[in-house]
Amino acid sequence: MSVTPQPLRIIPGEALDFYLGQGYYRMHQDLFTCRFLPIEGELYTVHWLRLRLADVQYGPTQRRLLRLNAPFSVTIQPFQLTPELEELYARYRRNISFEAPDTVEAFLLAGATHNVFRTEVLAVRDEGRLIAAGIFDRGARTLAGIMNFYDPAYRKNSLGKYLMLLKLEHARRCGHVYYYPGYLVNNYPKFDYKLFPCLAATEVFDCRRSEWQPFAWDAVREQSAELLAGWQAKEEWEQDPE
Repeated sequence: MSVTPQPLRIIPGEALDFYLGQGYYRMHQDLFTCRFLPIEGELYTVHWLRLRLADVQYGPTQRRLLRLNAPFSVTIQPFQLTPELEELYARYRRNISFEAPDTVEAFLLAGATHNVFRTEVLAVRDEGRLIAAGIFDRGARTLAGIMNFYDPAYRKNSLGKYLMLLKLEHARRCGHVYYYPGYLVNNYPKFDYKLFPCLAATEVFDCRRSEWQPFAWDAVREQSAELLAGWQAKEEWEQDPE
């Protein structure tokens, strides 16, 4: 399911806030949502997340990561597709174990010549050298994290998680209410890192009732079981509608 905002030159911030709040997210130049993700022949359920920024509190692990990476410089500027970004992403992509688009351009624009989102780039540099980039979209009172990638040589610095914290802090400075890091997948831990910033401030979207609730694995498992049961019943009915 997707919403294509083609008549608009820029999606208004309030509109992005609304769709994020309904469990939608960016894909290329569209807004979409989904409930299922097929992985290696198995069907998994998708669960969208957001953080209540006013309730975020860091623990020792988050504070330690901020101290570890404090020597690096950080800048934020409007998104521009540059060779520097593409080169960093290419190094990152060669060292990951999951499928990802070939380029930053393919991830964000997919051939489009105009970006309808208010997109910015958070750049982390080590003595001038770009070592990590976090790309995000801004609404009126929300921030949606879209991409994080980094130099594999800095793996010990957990730069992906560090970029999440930097985005969160930027959202708080902007006076935003929510930070949307994307989704996790039930019974597929590769996406669980999105719970890193602050579990107590994290909410999960219940697509059955179109409402957000405090994150709990029991709630996720309950949603997952109901969604999969509904999918199986639909499949069985389509195969034998009588």
